[in-house]
Amino acid sequence: MIRKILKWSGIIIGTVLLLALISYSFVSYRISGRMNKHYQFAAEQIPIPADSVSIAHGRHLTLIKGCTECHGDNMAGGLMADDFPLGRLAAPNLTRGAGGIGARYGTQDWLRTLRHGVAPDGRPLLLMPSHEFTVLSQTDLADIVAYCRQLPAVDQTMPSTKVGPVIRVMAYLDKLPLLPVEKINHDAPIVKTADTTEGVALGKYLSISCSNCHRSDMKGGDPLAPGQPPVPNITASGEPGRWTKEEFFRTLRTGITPAGRQLKSENMPWTMTARYTDKELSSLYQYLHSLE
Repeated sequence: MIRKILKWSGIIIGTVLLLALISYSFVSYRISGRMNKHYQFAAEQIPIPADSVSIAHGRHLTLIKGCTECHGDNMAGGLMADDFPLGRLAAPNLTRGAGGIGARYGTQDWLRTLRHGVAPDGRPLLLMPSHEFTVLSQTDLADIVAYCRQLPAVDQTMPSTKVGPVIRVMAYLDKLPLLPVEKINHDAPIVKTADTTEGVALGKYLSISCSNCHRSDMKGGDPLAPGQPPVPNITASGEPGRWTKEEFFRTLRTGITPAGRQLKSENMPWTMTARYTDKELSSLYQYLHSLE
């Protein structure tokens, strides 16, 4: 009797494992096809400034948009993960040094990256949040390019990115923006100007950086990855909706909530939001509180 139970248990387990392997093979095949697809978009040009004010603004934008979180403080690249489940996730060197892309990138190449999420050869960029950058104004895009162009050269060659099984499955289930090129309206023209006056409009413009985690309605939802906490609702109807402006500022600059809880930077990038100016934080606060 025991032998028969063990036999059938083995058959069931083997069948489940076989079905899982077949399912993953299908998922991996489909994701590989999407990663290897080539895109072609009309070349775009905008004037790129060279003055110190524009460059300083460009640097500020790279800080509050999280560029240094992946590419490193010197923008010479960074390794975000290197294990079997996730794979090897490497952000490239953006400088003009050996191994960097800065020396060979022209304005059109920067705009393809920022607005369309593709490399100069038409390959889709992986995990590059171009779906956030594509909605930036022409001035902001130009200032980011201006800043990147004058980065001090750093010699560093980053390894290629190899996507692991967890990332592939999450991308297939649309739980992770592995291929931002698929999320962009490529026919939309460059936004000419953005409202820079303190208030709800500026807060909405800035909130695109929050939408990857908190969703477009800012109400959060399921965890972004296994083992992570649920994403909170940050509108007026969520817990942050009860915070005063001073508490909101303090939380986004120190990572410590009004209740005294220390937020993990890998879940809530407060080290990035700490770079926001008072005007930017105030505008974001007003926008989030305008949402029910």
